[in-house]
Amino acid sequence: MTAPLLLLVESNTTGTGRQFAARARDLGVVPVLLSADPGRYPYAAEDGLRTVVVDTSDGDALRSAVAGLAAAEPVAGVLSSSEYYVATAAALAADLGLPGPSADAVRACRDKAAQRRTLAAAGVPVPLFSAAGDVAEAIAAAHWIGGPVVVKPVQGSGSLGVRLCRDRDEVAGHAAGLLAATVNERGLRTPGVILVEQYLTGREFSVEVFGEEAVVTVAKHVGAPPVFVETGHDVPAVLPAARSAALTDTAVRAVRALGLGWGAAHVELRLDGDTARVIEVNPRLAGGMIPELVRRARGIDLVGAQVRAALGADVDLAGTPDAAGAASIRFLTAGTDSVLADVTAAGTAARAVPGVVDAALYRPAGTEVGPAEDFRGRVGHVIATGTAPGESAAAADTALTLGLATALTPLTAGPPVAGAAAREAVPV
Repeated sequence: MTAPLLLLVESNTTGTGRQFAARARDLGVVPVLLSADPGRYPYAAEDGLRTVVVDTSDGDALRSAVAGLAAAEPVAGVLSSSEYYVATAAALAADLGLPGPSADAVRACRDKAAQRRTLAAAGVPVPLFSAAGDVAEAIAAAHWIGGPVVVKPVQGSGSLGVRLCRDRDEVAGHAAGLLAATVNERGLRTPGVILVEQYLTGREFSVEVFGEEAVVTVAKHVGAPPVFVETGHDVPAVLPAARSAALTDTAVRAVRALGLGWGAAHVELRLDGDTARVIEVNPRLAGGMIPELVRRARGIDLVGAQVRAALGADVDLAGTPDAAGAASIRFLTAGTDSVLADVTAAGTAARAVPGVVDAALYRPAGTEVGPAEDFRGRVGHVIATGTAPGESAAAADTALTLGLATALTPLTAGPPVAGAAAREAVPV
């Protein structure tokens, strides 16, 4: 009997893309990667992943390739771990009569301006915002909102293009740069619209939602403005009960308002006093290795749950009693132009810290790196577990400072610090 297929439309370059394929194999399903360039994902060759080369930005070509596969072998599910292709995967699943979210809802959710309008109309708290199609509109929006504003693309991922602008000139300059781009980092057309929003200074969190159930709240660490590079996460977040409830309730309300409610959603929020305001809802699993933290801390396999949901199988979010209780990740970034020196010794030192379960540097020795503008500037990570978030966070902080950070040698005077972009481009 021919094993059924799980079609994976493109991927992210690390983390969940590889894990989707592994979970499918565990379930007796054959993962098949549909990609314009499978070489973008080194794990595909390393793991012997079956691939089909197809222009994934061409709807007709993609549907034709999928029809050919479905005519020869049973297709049991369609997924994507890439922010840029979740709507495409949802539409393909619907065409095949397979489980998945509403493709229309996912498309609308991926447009941050449309998403904000829907949430505001439903009474879900969001920052003040306005969409802008040219520089003059962006300046007018900033004037209306008042104070520093955040200017960002309406479609994007990984903090790409997100910037704090403190005055008219900064708004005009950043808006002009974003609007001049006709394609994004994946080569897909951009909509020619940007978002200008109120800058909130409260603590940032994410709530990982599955279906309409809030699974866990994550405390986020974000680098210094004007960029917003995520430098770490703690699972679970430690909060007073009222604020925890505000975050989870608002996240679930947001998912419902957007017509999602199938599979994973990664909801990012900031506290504004006691009010939880939605920064954005992502109709996919979280990045930043958050699913791995949830697995280690709570014994809940969100990656496996997403694969099972796509295959129409039962999903169990109960967790396991042998989970650690808490998990933390810290990402290494450079505070100044630096070069990676003895990466082997740095990794060994990080892994020697009690509680550390994983440590990695992403570039070889001799690579020059500089302050990060987005997630691509992260050059390594450490993951630690503990019985409580304070314990895992302390271990991760120590391993970062006394371990991984020792690999950074400044090219000019000044100590290496965790701060923010590698000159060596990283695929998105």
